[in-house]
Amino acid sequence: MTVLIPSYEPDARLIGLIHQLIEVDTPHIVIVDDGSGDDYRSIFATAKQLGCTVLTHEHNMGKGRALKTGFQYIKKLGRRDGVICADSDGQHLPADIMRIADAVDKLPHHIVLGSRQFTGEVPLRSRFGNTATRKIYKFTTGSAIHDTQTGLRGFSNDMLDWLCSIPGDRFEYEMNMLLKARSAGYRLKEIPIETVYLEENKSSHFRPLADSIAVYLPILKFSGASLLSAAIDYGMLLLIHLLTTNLLLAVVGARVCSSLVNYTMNRRFVFTDEGQSQVRRSMPKYFALVLLILTLNYGLMYGLNEVAHIPLLISKLITEGVLFLFSYWTQRKFVYHETTNKKPADC
Repeated sequence: MTVLIPSYEPDARLIGLIHQLIEVDTPHIVIVDDGSGDDYRSIFATAKQLGCTVLTHEHNMGKGRALKTGFQYIKKLGRRDGVICADSDGQHLPADIMRIADAVDKLPHHIVLGSRQFTGEVPLRSRFGNTATRKIYKFTTGSAIHDTQTGLRGFSNDMLDWLCSIPGDRFEYEMNMLLKARSAGYRLKEIPIETVYLEENKSSHFRPLADSIAVYLPILKFSGASLLSAAIDYGMLLLIHLLTTNLLLAVVGARVCSSLVNYTMNRRFVFTDEGQSQVRRSMPKYFALVLLILTLNYGLMYGLNEVAHIPLLISKLITEGVLFLFSYWTQRKFVYHETTNKKPADC
């Protein structure tokens, strides 16, 4: 296996981790010095003496960029074994790293996540951050992941092209990876690991405000596209109905406008790295679903507004509530379902 360790201003725990890995296995270890500076050269020199490959950024570029530098290097080597990413601060035990490596060998086309269980004494900021991100991720995607922020992740070698194509240079890169995995044809598998926090996690370089915004930005964009489309749908429905008093025309016109905006927003701002082949696969299914939902939407709206004489806005709210779960389930199951077709990309 290859162990990839992005590292910024490490301490002796990095050397300790290397010794422990060598004791349990003979992995190929690649370390990316993310602009740590002269004060840390001795640590990286020791890592080289222990047989590690050390790649260096002249300036700090962020964890995401460090990971992609490592992926690019491993890809050029032409190795065919799995790649395990681990942090340099002692949070990931060698036994857990080996368990992730074993899972990668058995689960092709999976991102294997070392899932911390957050038992015992966990720093408040770490517990709160992970809980918030987990709930927001589930609300946005409909998928439950226990540990969305884990740095212990495993990948099969054929995923390197895709990993290099994911946007993001800092901590948001790892969230983007989770958000884009399904559309790229990869599944997520969590393997429970030990939760290790040393010195209240003081060694973490996570910036609570700036990096939290960056991590949540992909989720906010994903949710924002849906909210904007919903607002357009409501606004166009009321406007067209006011001008024409024709319910069918209002429902169809509003849904056409909102669906075009939603699909375009997702393609351009949320899932910006999808290739043309992905568009060709998803677009017909997406608009076939739009047509089905449109038919159901009009039927319910007609029954509520025209037959039961319920005000238009209230009828719209009831209709959207009834169809929401069906629409969401259908999109996850048929429109953006997992596929093994992947488009290579350069780092």
